[in-house]
Amino acid sequence: MTEQARQRDLRRMKVVATALFVLAAVIFVLARAFEDEQAWLGYVRATAEAAMVGALADWFAVTALFRHPLGIPIPHTAIIKKRKDEIGASLGGFVEQNFLTRSLVTERLAAAGLAGRLGHWLSQPDNARTIGAQSAAVVRGVTEVLQDDVVQSGLESVITERARQVKVAPLVGRVIEVAVEGGHHQSLVDGVLVAIDRFLDDNAMSFRNRLTQESPWWVPETIDDVVFERIYNAVRRFLTEVSDDEYHELRRAIDQRSAKLAQDLRTSPAMIERGEELKMEFLAHPEVRAWSNNLWLSMKAGLIEATEDPQSELRIRLEQALVDAGRSLEADPRLRAKIDEWLINAAGYVAEQFRGEVSGLIAATVQSWDTDETADRIELQVGRDLQFIRINGTLVGGLAGLLIYTVSELLVG
Repeated sequence: MTEQARQRDLRRMKVVATALFVLAAVIFVLARAFEDEQAWLGYVRATAEAAMVGALADWFAVTALFRHPLGIPIPHTAIIKKRKDEIGASLGGFVEQNFLTRSLVTERLAAAGLAGRLGHWLSQPDNARTIGAQSAAVVRGVTEVLQDDVVQSGLESVITERARQVKVAPLVGRVIEVAVEGGHHQSLVDGVLVAIDRFLDDNAMSFRNRLTQESPWWVPETIDDVVFERIYNAVRRFLTEVSDDEYHELRRAIDQRSAKLAQDLRTSPAMIERGEELKMEFLAHPEVRAWSNNLWLSMKAGLIEATEDPQSELRIRLEQALVDAGRSLEADPRLRAKIDEWLINAAGYVAEQFRGEVSGLIAATVQSWDTDETADRIELQVGRDLQFIRINGTLVGGLAGLLIYTVSELLVG
């Protein structure tokens, strides 16, 4: 119920309880006025009189919990206002002792089957989409809050420090070694041969003109043509032979030299040292430093753009991952049992370690309330039910008065 609804109910019940008291008072006055004429009105008068006494007594008891009746500072009234801090401490202790015990928390969670419920909930695409949108909003918010210069500096330090720890020459040597062992370098050789052949074909006339410039003036041009054709065709035939023969001696020579280079890069102190020098020169280059500084800005822009677009690859993959996780939880009992065990242990640990903090928070919150506010808050929660005490007191008091008057009449008569 809302606070407004509780206030309406409380006022209504107070009116009902007060109306019963007023009714009993009116009946008492009328019965007392005509009691001498009609003897049976004595029973009515006694009933109404006792009902008023019961109503007044219970009104006093209920009112004394929250404030001084009629504003008179009678001892042992306005109990909640006077003992507000003690009530807060007692409430915190009650919650700590009866609700935040490890055994109770783990028992309830074990019976809840949270992993299965979570799996079923996540397996629904709409729910996964909601979680994905919320997660994207969190990522976007964190990204926008971070200070760019701090992140850039940290990212540059991480990249630089990591690069300094890795020796370049042995790494390159291992890459070459793996490429040679798997024959992957042959694809590179084939690509180079094709590129050279195309280059020769595209620049044949330039080479011919170059030969004319370098040839003595007295050599006839026909001779230059013959020489050029022989050399040009020989080179292209050689390239074709190397390209067609996977066991060509040039290929074997490249294999040997590549293996030797890989070995030297991995073991030669001079080459290792030279590799480190080149690496440090590379890291110190202004363009590299500018790239590392702009890396975070590029990542940030891409991340924000991806999180804002519901159709982005990031959002789609995140939502699908959540759906897959939910379906896995639904289908795999062992996974559910493992997740439940983790949740139970985590909740039990939290309850055991932080129960005192929760109790202290409750006590401190109640202590921070104003005394009048505290009384009003508590009355708003339980005051409606307390008005039934006044109603019952009126009715029970009236019945008791009727019974006492009847017994007294029988004994006297």
